[in-house]
Amino acid sequence: MNKAQLVEAIADKLGGRQNAAEAVDAVLDAVVRAVVAGDRVSVTGFGSFEKVDRPARYARNPQTGERVRVKKTSVPRFRAGQGFKDLVSGSKKLPKGGEVAVKKAPKGSLTGGAAIKKAAAKKAVAKKAAAKKAAPAKKAAAAKKVTAKKVTAKKTTAKKAAPAKKAAAAKKATAAKKTTAKKATAKKTAPAKKATAKKAPAKKATARKTTAKKTTARKR
Repeated sequence: MNKAQLVEAIADKLGGRQNAAEAVDAVLDAVVRAVVAGDRVSVTGFGSFEKVDRPARYARNPQTGERVRVKKTSVPRFRAGQGFKDLVSGSKKLPKGGEVAVKKAPKGSLTGGAAIKKAAAKKAVAKKAAAKKAAPAKKAAAAKKVTAKKVTAKKTTAKKAAPAKKAAAAKKATAAKKTTAKKATAKKTAPAKKATAKKAPAKKATARKTTAKKTTARKR
């Protein structure tokens, strides 16, 4: 069945071929525009139309067998509904008379785009509220992480500084010990030098006596 035959099939129900053609065009146009925009068009009992993105890939030319790179693209896809599948498989029979093969839409579902917009608006409000509630928790978690990093950095610095402090203290203690030892040695050496100095005049006196004796001997 082509488009013209489809129009003929529904012409009697829509009051003429012209009305049927306009209805078919309107339905197809609405479906195409929605799918191109990335929306999913679902008809209960019939199926759904949607846009599918295909990543870049390699394929083979069926004529030459050559490996060819295929660019990233988007394609339309139709998935038959369960009711449609059941009728095609034969598990369910087509209704007789003028009954519609596809299930009718439930009441309230054909109110137009207003209901869809309201539902989308409610979802958006709920998302914003959830984001606001989550914001303080995220800030608190970030603050905890920063504090933990600072504490870790302080501990690391303290660990690094401890050996240096110990080494400096050890150097000071060693230097103090050496200074004390030098002072003690100096104190011990000073009395010995004084005693030597005191003994020196005695030698001079002895020398004078010896000289006097020699002079007296010569006079005699």
